[in-house]
Order: sequence, then structure tokens, then C-alpha cells
Amino acid sequence: MKPNILLITADQWRGDCVSALGHPTVKTPALDALATEGTLFARHYAGAAPCSPARASIYTGLYQMNHRVCRNGSPLDARFDTIALAARRAGYDPTLFGYTDTAPDPRGMAANDPHLTTYEGVLPGFTVRRLLPEHEKPWISWLATRGTKVDPALPHGPADAPVGTIGAPPVYSAEETQTAFLVNEFLTWEAEQDKPWFAHISFLRPHPPFTVPEPYNSLFQPSDGPEPPRAQSHAEEIAAHPFLAFELPRQKQSSFMTGTTGMVSEWRANDFAAIRAIYYGMIAEVDAQLGRLFTMLKARDKWENTVVIVTSDHAEMMGEHWALGKGGFFDGSYHIPLAIRDPARPAGAGRIVSHFTSSADLMPTLCERMGVQPENHVDGASLLPFVEGRNPVPWRDAAFFEYDFRDIENGVAETHFGLPSSLCNLSVIRDDHFKYVHFAGLPPVLFDLKKDMGELENRAEDADYLKIRLAYAEKLLTLRARHLDQTLAATTLADAGVVHQRTRC
Repeated sequence: MKPNILLITADQWRGDCVSALGHPTVKTPALDALATEGTLFARHYAGAAPCSPARASIYTGLYQMNHRVCRNGSPLDARFDTIALAARRAGYDPTLFGYTDTAPDPRGMAANDPHLTTYEGVLPGFTVRRLLPEHEKPWISWLATRGTKVDPALPHGPADAPVGTIGAPPVYSAEETQTAFLVNEFLTWEAEQDKPWFAHISFLRPHPPFTVPEPYNSLFQPSDGPEPPRAQSHAEEIAAHPFLAFELPRQKQSSFMTGTTGMVSEWRANDFAAIRAIYYGMIAEVDAQLGRLFTMLKARDKWENTVVIVTSDHAEMMGEHWALGKGGFFDGSYHIPLAIRDPARPAGAGRIVSHFTSSADLMPTLCERMGVQPENHVDGASLLPFVEGRNPVPWRDAAFFEYDFRDIENGVAETHFGLPSSLCNLSVIRDDHFKYVHFAGLPPVLFDLKKDMGELENRAEDADYLKIRLAYAEKLLTLRARHLDQTLAATTLADAGVVHQRTRC
């Protein structure tokens, strides 16, 4: 029998914030329980940041170097296959709850089409049951029907504290979060289904603004650890590399806390600690809603025929290196959770995979599970062998991710560095020992992770590490050459006709 497929993304969830992986503070009982029935991937990495580039890797199975969604607002080329289009070929009507942050390909569209004014488009192939874009108007309207009124301009403002107060809970209750709203929408829709379904629930939380209702607001304390790795001061941190000197001073408090007006650089260690406690509470709230969703699927006798994937698009710095948000080259922005539970593959139940895996692996994984082939080259590889309890050979020995900091609209980065947009980017390759960051137009970075897990000391110019730096630069170059688009390069016209080569990427 064809399975139901449920793909869940929780925006900006750090990969270390899973209690099954030993986090000393965060508790994620629903995700942990899912992992005991499935497979948990301990070293899973986003392909890029921020949201649109990261999600493009999930949805297409491609690295940023190939899908070319460089920033929020970069169009996704219409020629690429997606998980939604693949699901349609497999006989599903893939249905969206939330958002995909997919800017449409403008070629062939009318110049005045409103879809060209936002990056919050819908991935081609999805049927939309409930769209929840940044303005959150559907959720705000739903709150009003329940008698809960929020300021549409500041919907996450506190009930009885000055706006911008760190730690103040919002007006709405734990039963009225955006997460609860989307779970309600999904459960209503699911009850209407009479054949196997494919659903994608895209939760906004724990994405900023950092706020959460009780009991999650006070579930954790600022003193709860662990302490984030960072330099002794913000000034020392930005002195470590020209990119950090550009990026960190530009972070605005208002991007993370409702009603604030200063810069993140003005916050001190105690402020970051207070925000961290809220962030942990936001994860707990999402996990509780996951538990409610899973419980209802079991009550409806759908659990034993439902493949469940829970992951994130990218992670969150959460005070590491005096930063919040995502981007740059530190692991804190890219290490994300992944759990896969397939009732037809019980052999991997309870397994924790320590191999490096990528967001780009989800598209080929879903295609294999649905019994269809991607219609173009993909950079990832199916994770189903891990779910079956096996270790596929060969498999990558390093994580790879990218960040593009171009500014097509205003040219801020280009002006600051005196670089063309095409050189405002970085690529990262990291394995168990070293992490190499290659900037197209700026000096490189090299961390010795055996000695410096906090990524605090750049060894790129250290004479003792020059050979290592060269070796990792070559390794990165080889990776990029290996993953050049093979859509037609792996095809030839021969006497027998069209011949396709299918190999693991």
C-alpha cells in the first residue's frame, strides 16, 4: 500500500537542540520518541542560508552552486525538478501548510504579476491548503475568531510589559501559536482524506521574533547552558575576519525581538542568555505540537502507514560569536536536526547516524521512497539505506555548505568590499578534523576542530597549517567539480540510442 508522507520543517531549529542527542537543557520528547521508531541523523547540515537558499536545497536536492538561489528573492529556475513535482508523478496531490519561500522564475511571467513582488512564493507542484506568509494574517484572523486580539503590526507583543522587553510572553496562549494553528489546519484536512496523501507542514517557529507563551516562556532559565563559544568581546570577534567586521555590526535587534530599536552588538552576555532561554522554550512548544500531531495520527490509525520526516531549513547562531540569526560560515547556522521514521523499514529504529548528511539528500530520499526518479541531476543521495540499518558505500566524509552575501537590490556588500556580486560568496567543507572556508573575494578561514571546536582561531595564515589549507582547498575544488550539473553530461547518444548513466553523486 502506498504510504502517506509527512514532511515537517521547523524554521531555524539548531541541530544540537535535541535531547536525544544529549543536549543538557532542551527537552524534545516528541522528536525523541519519533527517533526511537526511526533514524536520527546527528550530523545533518543545511545546504545554505538564509531561508530561500536553504529550502531550495531541500526541495530540489541541489547544492546552492547548482540551484543558484543565492538570497531571499533569488528566483528558483523553473527547469528544476522538485519534491512536489516528483510527488505528483508518484500519484500524490502534495499539499502545503505554511510556506516554502520560493521566488518564482520571472521569465515568461507578466511584468505586473504580484507574484514578482515577493520571495514568499509557493514551490511549483504544491496544492496550498493553508498559506502562512510573514504577515501572518490568516493566523491573526483566526486569533480574532477566538476572541484574542493582537496588534497586526506587532502581533508578538507582550500582554502587560513594555514592547521590546526580553522575556515577556505574548498576548496569545500556547493553544493559539502559529504552530498550533498549522497543526489544526493539517488535522482538519487529514480527516478529509480517503487515499494516501503527501503533506508538507512548514512551521515558522523557532524562527524570530523570539517570544513564546507560557508555560514555555519560563520553562528554561537564562542560567541554563551550555555557554556559547565566542571571543571575549564583540570587538575582538569582528576583528577576526573582514566578513565578520562587515556582517556582525549590521545585525538589528528588531530582527529578533519585537519592538526593539538598537543593534545586536549592544546586547551583552546576559541579554543573549535571556534570549537563549526563550529560544529553548520555542523549541519545546514546537515539540509539544509535534506530539499532538503524532498522537492524532495514531488515534486515526494512520501512523503505521505514514512516513514522517522532521527537519529544519537552517539553524540559529543563538549568541555564538556574539551573533543571532543565520548565515556566514560558523556551524551554528547550518547544523540542523533530521529524524526519519518509515514504518516499512523498522531495521533502523532507534539508530543514531553519525555520518555527514545534507539537506540535499531529502529530495533523492523522497524520490526513492515514492518510486520515482528525479528528472534532473541532484547533488544529494538517498538516506533510505541508513533508515534500513545499513551504511551506504561510498558515502561523503565531510559536510559542505555555502553562503552568498551579495545584495542585488542595493549593492551594500559589493560596495563595502569593492567586489562584484559574483565574488560575494563563501563555501565550506568540514570533516572530523578541519574546517576550511573559501571566500571567492576575501581571505580564507581554517579551523582545527580537534583543538578548537568553538571555531575561534583562524589557522589559515599559520605556516604550520599551510599544507593542510592547500589540501582542503583542493578537496573543496574536487567536490565542486564532481557536482557540476550532470543532467545531460551523464547522457550520451549511441548506436543503441539514448544511454543514461546513473551513479551515486
